[in-house]
Amino acid sequence: MPDYLWFFTVGIAPFLVAFVIIYALLKRRRLSREEREARDEKTRELYENRR
Repeated sequence: MPDYLWFFTVGIAPFLVAFVIIYALLKRRRLSREEREARDEKTRELYENRR
């Protein structure tokens, strides 16, 4: 039994973690132009209010 656990930890887990990271990067949604402009405008407003 411990041999199978060690094999999973060393042999399979790194590939599983890499797969999850790659999947998350591929599924990440990009902001549209309007969303980016709205984000930038709100950021400018926040920084202007701090002065």
